[in-house]
Amino acid sequence: MISAKGVRKSFGDFEAVKGIDVEVHKGEAFGFLGPNGAGKSSTMRMIAAVSPVSGGELRILGMDPAVDGPAIRGRLGVCPQADTLDNELNVRDNLYIYGRYFGIPRGEVASRVDELLEFVQLVDKAKSKVEALSGGMKRRLTIARSLINRPDLLLLDEPTTGLDPQARHVLWERLFRLKQSGVTLVITTHYMDEAEQLCDRLVVMDKGLIVAEGSPLTLIRQHSTREVAELRFGVAAEGQTHDGLAEKVADLGERVEVLPDRLLVYSDDGEEVIAKVHERGLQPAAVLVRRSTLEDVFLRLTGRTLVD
Repeated sequence: MISAKGVRKSFGDFEAVKGIDVEVHKGEAFGFLGPNGAGKSSTMRMIAAVSPVSGGELRILGMDPAVDGPAIRGRLGVCPQADTLDNELNVRDNLYIYGRYFGIPRGEVASRVDELLEFVQLVDKAKSKVEALSGGMKRRLTIARSLINRPDLLLLDEPTTGLDPQARHVLWERLFRLKQSGVTLVITTHYMDEAEQLCDRLVVMDKGLIVAEGSPLTLIRQHSTREVAELRFGVAAEGQTHDGLAEKVADLGERVEVLPDRLLVYSDDGEEVIAKVHERGLQPAAVLVRRSTLEDVFLRLTGRTLVD
């Protein structure tokens, strides 16, 4: 569905994407993760055939976006990060008029609108103005609109940003059903739990390059441990710094990360780590053992500092 070989994107002297190789296969959910400025949005715009490639080779649905842009865009669905709905129109007309842009006959558009309103659970809001919808409803309507042309490939840029947990889970369920129906999904997200839930494979981008690729489980196995023991000692516990405390437990895991409020000890047996911490006479105020997550991998690969 997507084949990128050495793809680059430059804006003047600034190189946003520095030569990436990506393959996305039919029917899978593929994720692009990365901090702000990593090159995700530039990559998505090239895949959407709205931004030309500066170098390398890109094929979308087997076609060259530099030559076959209109044909590619006709088979894509795009859900942008910000809702771009027509506030002057009601829910149904938002879908109907957008469908007519694709040249779909009136009767067929009307039938597809009915199907999509059912799919995104907005039948009872068909005559409502967009302004009256909740954030979750607007996102579902935006996704419905992106499906009006029955795309082979659906691009989703931060699909659940700003939504409450209930709305996020409803959207996840809709997207999972789309994947089951054979639609290929390409997702960018800052929510690591979302990437774990939705993505079959993903890449982590940083500073215009791909720094890791694989399934969520594979990436966790490659770049982290099975469990993480979180030790909270409080500020200046026992008159010691967190760096000093970290030295005392450094041999208990594969690595120890020092945070302002706690130590993270990465190990395959978090309970054993905590037992040995107590054996050494250390008394953390609170402890927690959890499994390693994609967020642990993401922060290890891209760092914890903010990117301007």
